[in-house]
Amino acid sequence: MTEILFYFDFSSPYAYLAAKRIDGLAARHGRTVDWRPFLLGVFFKENGGRPLTEYPLKGDYSRHDFARSARRHGIPFRMPAIFPRPSTLAMRAALWIKQRDRARARIFCEAVFDAYFQHGRDIADAAVLLDLAGDLAPALAEGLDDPALKALARAETEAAIHQVGVFGAPYIVVDGEPFWGNDRLEMIDEWLTRGGW
Repeated sequence: MTEILFYFDFSSPYAYLAAKRIDGLAARHGRTVDWRPFLLGVFFKENGGRPLTEYPLKGDYSRHDFARSARRHGIPFRMPAIFPRPSTLAMRAALWIKQRDRARARIFCEAVFDAYFQHGRDIADAAVLLDLAGDLAPALAEGLDDPALKALARAETEAAIHQVGVFGAPYIVVDGEPFWGNDRLEMIDEWLTRGGW
């Protein structure tokens, strides 16, 4: 069976909520998940968008819904004092680790999400990311500014947007079928159970 593709930006509250549940959903169906960070800000820049919280009325609603959705699923959540934060360094760090160990990369990704949406840590700060990387920190510190890693981050984001059609986070692809949003996880569960419709 093919992997579930999970596209996310570390600064997305809805991606955080989906990240806490996506692996369990996949496991129930004998699937694995390919965690694929991308930079949602690139899409915004190309298409004139901005974070939900910056829109009148929609911003207040979204902040309310982030917390309500977290409570519904029993997921710890605290809206960061500074939101959003650039996720470029976090994405690069995740890709660097993923090149070496996919399982460690998944653990790192969840740690970054938790650091931001549970503890309010600044995920744009390299020192925070290195702390989360544990014993990989010394090598990661040298690798974060590698031009090849920067190029990979750009290529991954470009492919997500222009080849896959990703326009928001989380964006999940199951056997070629796209689903956008944390609120689509229940639909994905049913899709996998029924074999689509």
